[in-house]
Formats: sequence, structure tokens, C-alpha cells
Amino acid sequence: MAGKERASLGFGDELDDIDPSAWVKPKPRDDKPAPEMTRQAAEATGFRSREPTKMEQAPVTPRQQRRRRTGRTAQLNLKLKPETIEAFTRVADTNGWGLGEAFERAVVLLEQNDTVKR
Repeated sequence: MAGKERASLGFGDELDDIDPSAWVKPKPRDDKPAPEMTRQAAEATGFRSREPTKMEQAPVTPRQQRRRRTGRTAQLNLKLKPETIEAFTRVADTNGWGLGEAFERAVVLLEQNDTVKR
């Protein structure tokens, strides 16, 4: 195999003549329409933006950081109603408990209830 030539791919010496430094990036266009004109044109054609307006945006309240070293290593994911989550976190915050501790206390209370079957 040492004496064989490679098969030609058909490019020949054309690749040797290419100069990448001659390639020029297109310049950004300066003739873009104003955002207000774009909005008016979109409304005229019936386009509806998916971005919320300032009035539609709900106020964002930052959540309180609840990280503590507790020794809890298992995770439980639940799908709940937003008002249930708010009530649960409100109970935990009022008592100064972490969410894990509040859940553990709720389980203890449920187990103490006579209606719970064991």
C-alpha cells in the first residue's frame, strides 16, 4: 500500500487557491424599521404577541431561602394547588419550621388521628 496514490476527489489544486481572509462578514443593516412601526404593522395584519404586557405580569415576590442541614436525604415530589402550597408554607413560616419539618409534624398528627387506618 505504500506505493499507491490516493484516489482523487475531484478538487485538484482549487483548494490551494482559496483565501479565507478575503471573506467579508456582511455589515448590519441600518435601515431596520422602528419598533413602533413594527408593532403597528403586526397589529394591522392580526399578529398577536405572546409576550405579556406590563399589566398582565403578576407581581413577583421573592421566596424565602429555606436551606438548612437536617440530615434528610429522601425527596418527595407532590403536585398541589397553588393555594395549598401557600397555606403549607405559611404554616411552616409562622412556626419557624422548614418545609420538611412541617411535613413530618403533619404526618405525626395524621397518624395520631383515630380515623387513620394502620
